[in-house]
Amino acid sequence: MPLPVSICLYCGSKPGQDPAYAEAAQALGRFVAEAGIQLVYGGGRVGLMGAAADACLEAGGEVVGIIPDFLMRHEVGHRGLTRLEVVSSMHERKMRMAELAEAFCILPGGLGTLEELFEVLTWRQLGLHDKPIVVLDIQGYWQPLSHLLQAQLAGGFLREVDLELLRFVPGVEEMAEALRARPAARADITGKWA
Repeated sequence: MPLPVSICLYCGSKPGQDPAYAEAAQALGRFVAEAGIQLVYGGGRVGLMGAAADACLEAGGEVVGIIPDFLMRHEVGHRGLTRLEVVSSMHERKMRMAELAEAFCILPGGLGTLEELFEVLTWRQLGLHDKPIVVLDIQGYWQPLSHLLQAQLAGGFLREVDLELLRFVPGVEEMAEALRARPAARADITGKWA
């Protein structure tokens, strides 16, 4: 499969404590620019979000930010993007980001990042999209999430096929292969396997 033409990035609006997180965000920004992939993200100029956007722009890439007006008013919006769309709510932001993207990539982040990840993962499980979801497990940051998903599998709340809907990779170098892979079969909304 070819690489997607656009990728939605979910990640922290803070840099985190490990410098490896910002280094990975910058590497991701350069990777998408060099691959000719449009970066779609939450429009912030701070944290890992800003690091990825800046690196993509510096490498000649195209970056589209989607930010709700209340965050723009707090002056966290990135004004140097290829395009910045200001929307009215967080819900509209997430829908617009998902519309524009052909794949999803997740870097370390906090509650918002978790919410975004689980939303697109649930949408994928329900068959609302078939876009790759790639989790960059920088320095093992997402291992607790992997363990939680395994516990949900063991507890009978997930099936093996659900775990195949997202790919954990250790870094940006492994992203290309994961982005080319199409997700596995899914459960339809009746709970049967398609």
